[in-house]
Amino acid sequence: MTHVGVIGAGAFGTALASVMRLGGADVTLWGRDAAQVSAMQSDRQNVRYLPGVPLPDGLHVTTDLAAVSRADVVLMVLPAQRLRGFLNDSGFSTKAPVVLCAKGIEGETGLLQTQVLDGAQTAVLSGPGFATEMTKGMPTALSIACADAALGSRLQETLSTQSLRLYLTPDVTGVQLGGALKNVYAIACGIVVGAGLGESARAALMTRGFAELARLAGTLGAQTETLMGLSGFGDLALSCTSLQSRNFAFGEQLGRAGTFGTGKTVEGVATAEAVLSLATTAGVEMPIAQAVADVLNERQQITEALATLMSRPLKREG
Repeated sequence: MTHVGVIGAGAFGTALASVMRLGGADVTLWGRDAAQVSAMQSDRQNVRYLPGVPLPDGLHVTTDLAAVSRADVVLMVLPAQRLRGFLNDSGFSTKAPVVLCAKGIEGETGLLQTQVLDGAQTAVLSGPGFATEMTKGMPTALSIACADAALGSRLQETLSTQSLRLYLTPDVTGVQLGGALKNVYAIACGIVVGAGLGESARAALMTRGFAELARLAGTLGAQTETLMGLSGFGDLALSCTSLQSRNFAFGEQLGRAGTFGTGKTVEGVATAEAVLSLATTAGVEMPIAQAVADVLNERQQITEALATLMSRPLKREG
């Protein structure tokens, strides 16, 4: 039986641990908060992030990082902005392949997760999947990216289950950028819906946002096929159309109430500025991402950002 270790007891980490356990793997889920882990052990659910969704029988939850390091495969499901700190503070090491599952770009450096965790046996998992649905065993398809074809094939086979179908690609850059950049446009679509600006405006933002995403990702080496797939357009479509998306829900609250309140990690907030830094370096124009960053950092009000976008010079579509 394959032993899968999962680092990060948030919503998505718990979901992946549950899916792996339901698929027949021996699973150890690590969390840093001793009180939360103790509650999960006794309540058999993650009340903080996935209340009312029971954990599968046999899923081990622990604060013992050594138990995870002995796994055959490790899923790293920490928020992108916390990965470097975790690696520095914990001294975590393993001989097992590590699959990076967070969607985001490191805010301070503009680095992708594979650049922060610079290891030979790494892969990336991303795509359109909501934690609540995955934990309940609902059908989900995601992308798994690995530069090593043999390792990627093994991970695809090992981590796929009856409810989780993984599609393999060598495009590690494209999968990471698709997952990170879509968060910014999910916030934009949430703002539009929350502000009552209509479905036509949301459709326009999704379409033009995808064009921005594709331009930057293509410039940075991503493949078009990847961006049109699960971890690009698929993830964008899901995140921009449902309040189950943290980034969309955050934007909706901002557009409706003008507040930033949230108790959950919203990767798109930190990613917005990092995207602009990458775009400037690459010489790519990204007006929607710029508008989102300006609103989040209070350089513009929502109405001002919208007016700026609508007053841009007319151009050909593309």
